Amino acid sequence: MSVIKHNKQRVGIFIDTQNLYHTAKNLYHARVNFAQIVKDALLDRSLIRAVAYVITTEAGDEKAFFEALTKMGIEAKTKDLQIFAGGSKKADWDVGMAIDAVKLSPKLDAVVLVTGDGDFVPLVEYLQMHEGCQVEVVSFGKSTSSKLIEAADDFIDLDQNPKKYLLSTGGSPVYAGRTGNRGRGQRSERSERRPRNPSDTISEKIG
Repeated sequence: MSVIKHNKQRVGIFIDTQNLYHTAKNLYHARVNFAQIVKDALLDRSLIRAVAYVITTEAGDEKAFFEALTKMGIEAKTKDLQIFAGGSKKADWDVGMAIDAVKLSPKLDAVVLVTGDGDFVPLVEYLQMHEGCQVEVVSFGKSTSSKLIEAADDFIDLDQNPKKYLLSTGGSPVYAGRTGNRGRGQRSERSERRPRNPSDTISEKIG
């Protein structure tokens, strides 16, 4: 299937913030440049809505992050980190993000999912088959589900130019090697991985 992108296309961008945050932290020890990601994902098309899904903690360290998102024109949806009696923690926006994408899809021509999580494959297939939406995925290829890449109509691999999409946490430039292009129908041998520490907070303000 050929990918069509033109300036009259109505686009919705849904950002799995925790997924990208932990991937950037684990792979590059850096923060995510969400503004640049949204800009390149949109590609001069008509933005209907951009939503970032964020987990909050009792410390409330995310305030600066929320303010930065607002300045970028990105709506932040928050959910509190759940801590159970046994000490286990839960932080998951998958269902909420999927429901929002489905609800908004009748008003969209293209849905952009900023995530590498393979759990979103059924959502991709539903939006394509039942809503007629073009579904695009944006994420770091090294930690993105191969099934998600195959299901999507287009895939932007942030690992192709990490310095463009990352902000250093220590003031030094971000360096990384190039990886190969991967698109629809191309299989990957990498395993599906999800961030392992959902209790970590996104406390650094985006520059």
